[in-house]
Amino acid sequence: MSNNYFDAVKKRRSVYAISKELPVSAEKVQEIVEQAVLHSPSSFNSQSARAVVLFGEQHDKLWDITSNTLRQIVPTEQFEGTAQKMAAFKAGAGTVLFFEDQAVVEQLQTNFAAYADNFPIWSNQSSGMLQHVVWTALAEAGVGASLQHYNPLIDEEVKSTWELPAKWKLIAQMPFGGIVTAPGEKEFQPVEDRVKVFK
Repeated sequence: MSNNYFDAVKKRRSVYAISKELPVSAEKVQEIVEQAVLHSPSSFNSQSARAVVLFGEQHDKLWDITSNTLRQIVPTEQFEGTAQKMAAFKAGAGTVLFFEDQAVVEQLQTNFAAYADNFPIWSNQSSGMLQHVVWTALAEAGVGASLQHYNPLIDEEVKSTWELPAKWKLIAQMPFGGIVTAPGEKEFQPVEDRVKVFK
């Protein structure tokens, strides 16, 4: 199977060796994130997704915050590996922060009480779809990225540093940059063990 969509999907990989040299402009990255936020699906068309794009010094600041937070909880003798990971993320050109607006989720829970327990689940699913769209579009543009989850450890400092609404819940962080080292070949489990078809 080969078409433009699946060709793009196949390009999306976790790229950890990234640089500050982007193959596209910062404006192009901004456009990718904006278009993804506009057109990714959400339950009840709630449009609860929020995103923050950090470049340059603002991006560096995020990974300094994350590193300092982890230094307080990771044993000193084990911190070297963590420090190396933080340095690798910081070596990139920017980071996309993905949030879900809990004010929107809570309003849906009030308006549609019968589904109240499901809205947080659907909210996370919507965020996952948005993350995939952004990640795939970045890959298609030649930008390397990976998906990280240092929430909720850094949530409050992130919101206070960039003066974000209290109801924005941090879901994931996506450091991105120029590709220094491409990922190796990906191994796949047999698809027939993962997909069942009944006719």
